[in-house]
Amino acid sequence: MSELAGRLAANLRQLRESRGLTQEQIAKLAGLPRATWSHLESGEANPTLSVLHRAALALQVPIEELTSTPRASGRLYRRDSLPTRKQGDVLLRKLLPDRIPGVLIDRMELPPRGRMTGVPHMPGTREYLTCETGEIVLAVGGEQWRLAPGDVMTFRGDQRHSYANPASRPAVGYSVVLLAPVE
Repeated sequence: MSELAGRLAANLRQLRESRGLTQEQIAKLAGLPRATWSHLESGEANPTLSVLHRAALALQVPIEELTSTPRASGRLYRRDSLPTRKQGDVLLRKLLPDRIPGVLIDRMELPPRGRMTGVPHMPGTREYLTCETGEIVLAVGGEQWRLAPGDVMTFRGDQRHSYANPASRPAVGYSVVLLAPVE
């Protein structure tokens, strides 16, 4: 079996299985005999461009994905590999390694009696704050809310806001900002 045929076989099998389909089901979607699909997944096939095109359409992926190096089933990102920054007394760490367009997600570690002033976002932005441990006081638009573990606060992110930890032990929260679409 050639390296390319092996990659094709592994990718077809992984993509089919990730969709919860049998060889018979995916072959039917691709308009191919089941035996042809089985042969593709064995790594012994030498398919035509037409067969690759049908397989890609059935799996809803570009043809290149069928022949590329198979992806690992997952990737571990160690805590220290994610971007961090200090803002006021608060340590902010990105919660996800990949950017999601229009979304900001940060883990906030507030030291005892620490505070941070938030930056108002564009009009139409929504922000969500979840308290994981400790207590977080959120000040927004002249009002204050005390969040305990498990509490979630939603507010307009386009106004002045701040976060504080009134306690003598650290507090941890998560901020999710849904940015307003740029018109």
